[in-house]
Amino acid sequence: MSRSIALLAALLFDAVLGDPPNRYHPVAWMGGAIAAAKRRAPRQGRTAQFAYGAALALGGTAAIAGLGHLLNRVLAYPPDPLQWLLEGLALKAMLAMRGLGHAADEIKTALAADDLPEGRRLLSWHLVSRDTSTLDEAQVAGAAIESVAENTSDGVIAPLFYYALWGLPGALAYRFINTGDAMLGYRDAEHEWLGKVPAWLDDLANLIPARLTAALMAFAAVLMGHDAARTWRTWRRDAYQTASPNAGHPMSVAAGALGVELAKVGHYRLGAGQRQPCAADIAASVRLMRATTLLAGGLLVLVCYARRHSRPHGVVK
Repeated sequence: MSRSIALLAALLFDAVLGDPPNRYHPVAWMGGAIAAAKRRAPRQGRTAQFAYGAALALGGTAAIAGLGHLLNRVLAYPPDPLQWLLEGLALKAMLAMRGLGHAADEIKTALAADDLPEGRRLLSWHLVSRDTSTLDEAQVAGAAIESVAENTSDGVIAPLFYYALWGLPGALAYRFINTGDAMLGYRDAEHEWLGKVPAWLDDLANLIPARLTAALMAFAAVLMGHDAARTWRTWRRDAYQTASPNAGHPMSVAAGALGVELAKVGHYRLGAGQRQPCAADIAASVRLMRATTLLAGGLLVLVCYARRHSRPHGVVK
């Protein structure tokens, strides 16, 4: 079966359909399973918490990849056109392009209407876990742009990347890893040891996709008429300012492409000295995300095609 066709179908389905309700969403199911496991985690003892978090991250990843292999077997029975559509729908559930764009657009609309409290609320509801109650307009806009840039990798290109390499098992395993980090990978008293392996695993899984996203985003920025030299300079200078070894790559490219400063007080300043972001820049970041996704889709379709035709004769899947 051609993964390249299923990949294109997934992008089309995501653009047209968006996200299903949580009760039907596989990523929400993963989150529910992780939350249930977290309630049973040891409350004391670093070693016990570390071991439990490791077992949850590694065991859960292996289990979800196994489900992906089972799903592959089920999808081997329908005729080809239906296979492509069903696999595209399954992969679409791993993507968040339309949902991310919709969330960013809501924040942009609130800020454009001078409704800062609503912008703060929407930012906290949709995109970030930090306290937004004291953020000014530029900080809300900047946080939205940062989230769009980072999630271009985490929520779109990384699942496609692992699908191109290993099919549905790869995409499902990646989304479990990423969800586990989002729920457990914090440096507070409750999660410091429980979340270490989930955080490490997510850092490893995003090592290549984050840099691929940044490179494609920089190329997309040039195609869209943004300043190429500024984009490259900001990426090279600021990519490692963030605590995450990966998030700073697409975020710094977005800062350079849009010509704005993206700052989190006490943590980083990407594009330092550039102008403060505004509502219009959120819309520009969404356009950059979509252009980057189109480039990634084209590249990964070629990867799927090359992998298909590099297999020994007679191997179809």
